[in-house]
Amino acid sequence: MSSTMRLATAVLLLGLIMVVTGGEEENDPCVYEAISNDDALLCKGLEVLYPELGNIGCMYVPDCSNYRQKITHWPEPIVKFHGALEDATYILIMVDPDAPSRSSPTARFWRHWLVTDISGTDMKKGKIQGQELSSYQPPSPPTHTGFHRYQFFVYLQEGKTISLLSKENKTRGSWDMDKFLNRFHLNEPEASTQFLTQNYQDSSGLQSPGGGENEPKDKPKQ
Repeated sequence: MSSTMRLATAVLLLGLIMVVTGGEEENDPCVYEAISNDDALLCKGLEVLYPELGNIGCMYVPDCSNYRQKITHWPEPIVKFHGALEDATYILIMVDPDAPSRSSPTARFWRHWLVTDISGTDMKKGKIQGQELSSYQPPSPPTHTGFHRYQFFVYLQEGKTISLLSKENKTRGSWDMDKFLNRFHLNEPEASTQFLTQNYQDSSGLQSPGGGENEPKDKPKQ
């Protein structure tokens, strides 16, 4: 084979490799997908980092490496607010506004985590140490309820003593978050973010070859 023919063959093979690789990347479920522009309005200055995933703020939990199941067992994430004032004190709230589903959120806001008395120094480093009024509960969206938003808010505490009412302590679901915030005159959050995930059994990676019954039906439009 002449050098010209060998060169032409090499170029053709390279082109085929690039086409195949590109196609795999486009369909790769491990690509981090940003949430919709409307949902992204909540993403202001806060990082939420889980093992393996890194900062998942403003993203869907990827449908790969069993992440959507792993996140239901992982301990609390590292939550960083780089803009925190070192001499201030903060409150961290994590809620699911889509319990039991985004189309019928009759149990909103499900309280997943509530910590007060976090020093600004710790808030900057992502060390959530303080008074834990509601211990961390991992995201566990029920099957067939679509994607849930998991929202994080950081408020300036300003010397207030924060507590939950006895009726609020009885259940995490159907929490009137607005009443809680109004009770302590907590207005706009200093920082916030959210991520979306669905039950791992509903993920496309588990789709049966013949039917596609596990395809998500109510993923919010971009």
